[in-house]
Amino acid sequence: MPDVGDTVTASLTVDPFDATTTAVLTVTSPSGVVSAPPVGTADNGKTWTAALTYTAAGVWLLSWTVTGTGASVQHERVSVAPAPFVAAPGRVYATTTQLAEYLGAAPPLDSARLLLEASRLLDRDFLPAAVYDVDKVTGLPTDPEVAAAFTEAVCAQVEFWGEVGVETDISGPLQGVSIGSVQLQYGAGDNRSGPSYYAPKLVRALQALPGDKFSSIAWAAY
Repeated sequence: MPDVGDTVTASLTVDPFDATTTAVLTVTSPSGVVSAPPVGTADNGKTWTAALTYTAAGVWLLSWTVTGTGASVQHERVSVAPAPFVAAPGRVYATTTQLAEYLGAAPPLDSARLLLEASRLLDRDFLPAAVYDVDKVTGLPTDPEVAAAFTEAVCAQVEFWGEVGVETDISGPLQGVSIGSVQLQYGAGDNRSGPSYYAPKLVRALQALPGDKFSSIAWAAY
């Protein structure tokens, strides 16, 4: 599978062919932009080639139109992968190095993306009304104990996803968890049985905050 930025040589073999054979390539990008790169042949019309660069991730359509002997229309879809994910500066509560140290093993290749998703989950589902001191540039907590708890929490969530799958959300949201005096009770009915979407160790990392740190944070109750 090619990546964004790759320059490749598209090719087509025509059979039968002769001096009347001509081929044209039309390329349609994922955004619908159509182009026709120069096409050439080095064997009198049997093999046709064209150089093209994939400038965006997604599915590209390569359409060859052959006229003369061997006339035909052939289509090929090419799936292009995005460039490797790099998390932007901001609210990502752990680095891939911290994740590796937490796991005691080499982290997944997509760790940067997973840590970003875990940080968003923490913000969205546990801290929407939280109050704590943050760095004005990064938005990260400045208190070392709060920062350490958040780091452990997101690493635990990534570890959890590694065991049960990133998209595990079958039995509904978290059920019956207490953090200090706050009771978190999500969902109702049949979805009370089955695994939680959240890592149990994520909750324990937040519960482990000292009382004075905990009292300074207004945890959101659901």
